[in-house]
Amino acid sequence: MDIIDRQILTILQKDASLPVADVARKVGLSVTPCWRRIQKLEEDGIITGRVALLDGPKLGMGMSVFVGIKTDQHNVAWLEQFAKSVSALPEVVEFYRMSGEVDYLLRVVVPDMASYDVFYKKLIGSVKLKDVSSSFAMEEIKYTTALPLPEAGA
Repeated sequence: MDIIDRQILTILQKDASLPVADVARKVGLSVTPCWRRIQKLEEDGIITGRVALLDGPKLGMGMSVFVGIKTDQHNVAWLEQFAKSVSALPEVVEFYRMSGEVDYLLRVVVPDMASYDVFYKKLIGSVKLKDVSSSFAMEEIKYTTALPLPEAGA
């Protein structure tokens, strides 16, 4: 991956709906070589998808909850069931296995506290958990889906 690929990725992370001709112009290529580079980035799995990003509060989904989960179950069967159960919950938009004090961290998006309570009851009913701790985001200060790209040669 060279500097032009990084420029293409930077542009597409900001707006994946841009026509290839616009991307090509911005990176100093003609359309066909730019299109080939984008195709190669997709084939290599660097570009994994193109999506529309939505404004949660405008859709009535304005509450973000960070849910820390501790378990005393550390076996493959439990993990498979837990991962399947949590992944099936549409309110969960991010799901991580962690090191440190918390075993798993979820980011959950819901309309309001009553909806979170419904979600919480589904979560605790899905598998045995030792502790569930919820932190409610009061203000979103920064949110991006754009990854920082390493410098060429790094």
